[in-house]
Amino acid sequence: MAGFRDRGLTPVDLRVIPHPTVMLALEFGSGSPFVDDAAGRRHRGSFVAGPGAGRRGAVRLRGENFEGVQVRLSPVVARATLGVSPADLDGAVVALDDLWGREASRIREQLDDASSWEQRFALTDALLARRCAAVPSVAPEVAWAWHRIVVSRGLVRVVELAAEVGWSRKRLWSRFHSQVGLPPKRAANLVRFDHAVHRLAAGEGAARVAAESGYADQSHLHRDIVAFTGVTPSAVPGEPWLAVDDIAWSGGRAPATTPGRCSPASPRPHG
Repeated sequence: MAGFRDRGLTPVDLRVIPHPTVMLALEFGSGSPFVDDAAGRRHRGSFVAGPGAGRRGAVRLRGENFEGVQVRLSPVVARATLGVSPADLDGAVVALDDLWGREASRIREQLDDASSWEQRFALTDALLARRCAAVPSVAPEVAWAWHRIVVSRGLVRVVELAAEVGWSRKRLWSRFHSQVGLPPKRAANLVRFDHAVHRLAAGEGAARVAAESGYADQSHLHRDIVAFTGVTPSAVPGEPWLAVDDIAWSGGRAPATTPGRCSPASPRPHG
């Protein structure tokens, strides 16, 4: 979870980098940001983006003079929290008003009235906890498979996952896809990419990252990053949407490449 404030010095135009979570963006303030998605649609205000949204830089956030809280939700709790399965999002961007109705307006008003970022984080925590408690989560086998993919940094094989949970490969594919929003292999590739790109952001060399992150070679890493983001490995670590990650911006400091634009205000890692 992180808080963002645009100071209005220049219009914001940010590329959304794919991430193996569901992104919830709660906006407030005097401005009204909008998101242009891969289908050419424009969404104003708060929004939700499914796992892996933003391939090849196709999703962009634009606007000025706005504030917001960004939350990255594990896919295994996203349905319970949002009231919609990540599979229904299908990697797309959806306006929060369409999912929550009047409750989306209420949380916007509450965030706007809060006097500090800590109050806003607390409000967001309470809202998500209340919603999560009201709806069942995913099947335990699906949750376990997702956990194994994450802790292995995307290097576990689907056939191994199926054997560990006692399901056939076909059953795991079907249940995992319907509840997490991605097939297991694609989810693993996304987690592997996310791990690799944050090692690059931390200053490690591309050859070493490729060798230790499960890529065949540096060219394979290059192709994967371009396919996910539309930019090269040397350019992607500076993307501002990495701001909520401690690995990318140690201590929550904005990189020198984005002065006066959309910078984090008291960022806090998500739970």
